[in-house]
Amino acid sequence: MEELFGTAPILSKSGEVSPSEGFKDAKVICIYFSMHNCPPCREFTPIFAELYNETNESEKQIEVIFVSGDKTQEEYELYYGEMPWLALPKGDSRLPSLAKKFEVKGVPRLIVLKPDGTVINNSAVQKVTQEGPAAIQEFLSA
Repeated sequence: MEELFGTAPILSKSGEVSPSEGFKDAKVICIYFSMHNCPPCREFTPIFAELYNETNESEKQIEVIFVSGDKTQEEYELYYGEMPWLALPKGDSRLPSLAKKFEVKGVPRLIVLKPDGTVINNSAVQKVTQEGPAAIQEFLSA
């Protein structure tokens, strides 16, 4: 993950952490491109957050990092406040390179990776919405 996120801090719910610490022990890593002022994003986020919490209930299996397209710090903070996972800081310099690497043209977009950076699914929102826990289990067994 260092090649994608470098060593600059990312945000956790308890403060800044290094990417290596944030992703530690995760069997699957998801990059979630989203924004507050996007109805499909607002619909998907609570569904995905519930799956995230259920999947990690007994042990950490998946980790998610929110990559925001929000226009203002206020929107970013409101929206990230609804999420249980990691985030890039608002306006982070890594955002453009991540969006380019994964060819993100719109949101919501969910990229699912193995810890070594191998892509499992490069557009997983629909799969997660339709299949729920079965999709997560498929990612974990990939």
